[in-house]
Amino acid sequence: MLQVEKLSKSFGSYKALDDMTFTIEDGKILGLIGQNGAGKTTTFRLILDFLSKDSGSVLWDGHTLSGKDYNTIGYLPEERGLYPKVTIENQLLFFASLRGKSKQEIAPKIDEWMEKFQVKGKKTDKVKSLSKGNQQKVQLISTLIHEPKLVILDEPFSGLDPVNAELLKNGIIELKEKGSCVIFSSHNMDNVEKICDHLIMLRNGETVLNGKVHEIRESFGRSKLYLDSHLTKQELEAFAGVHTVTQKEDGSFDITLEDPAAGQEIFVQATKDGYIPMFNQQPPTLEEIFKWKAGAVNE
Repeated sequence: MLQVEKLSKSFGSYKALDDMTFTIEDGKILGLIGQNGAGKTTTFRLILDFLSKDSGSVLWDGHTLSGKDYNTIGYLPEERGLYPKVTIENQLLFFASLRGKSKQEIAPKIDEWMEKFQVKGKKTDKVKSLSKGNQQKVQLISTLIHEPKLVILDEPFSGLDPVNAELLKNGIIELKEKGSCVIFSSHNMDNVEKICDHLIMLRNGETVLNGKVHEIRESFGRSKLYLDSHLTKQELEAFAGVHTVTQKEDGSFDITLEDPAAGQEIFVQATKDGYIPMFNQQPPTLEEIFKWKAGAVNE
């Protein structure tokens, strides 16, 4: 279990992180979101003791992280760093050795991990011969092959196509199922929403969202309505409590409600003749909430 309590860091007069607090239980995934410069990477570096904190504490299973604990951590920095003239195999063996793992422990696992992440190439290939996406997958393997108990991934989905992003998501979920604590940052709200148990959003170093994903969404009210019925755009706009109505190419509507209670009256009118193809009233998406909260500083 990772516990972060009132963690703060300033660089001169600039407050990079202000009183961040959270706990991640074993087998849980925390998503850290925010605009560039919000404090996400600073948070990771403070947890790993790459930076000295101004105040606060970081505890792993109730104690301060020690040298032995760092061998149970997997960290993928946003800035990738592989040795281009070294083979995949030697690269993975070297990084694992930095975590106290022997060649005898790691070498038998390399083929399995390369297959899991569908790396196109042989383990005897030099890294420079791989595509950018496959190089990224090799660095991910180097982060995970020693089976860490705490995994910190800084923008792991950056540059991955949808197929490879799905492979990574499956890998993160597998770590969770094995009991690891996972923290990752991402600008892709869909990935965050699908796999996170808990979410924190930073803005200018301050925590502006902190909670379970579904609870955060529900706290904004069920103001989004997706409808496919006989009602016209003009009829929908006439309902009290409707803010905007957008008709899509397929004829269905995306509706934003000022008052979520308006959904009930729309449902009654839309279904008065029986079956309709779609009525789905939801809270705003995580991406919409992100845009609102990120823009709040300018309001």
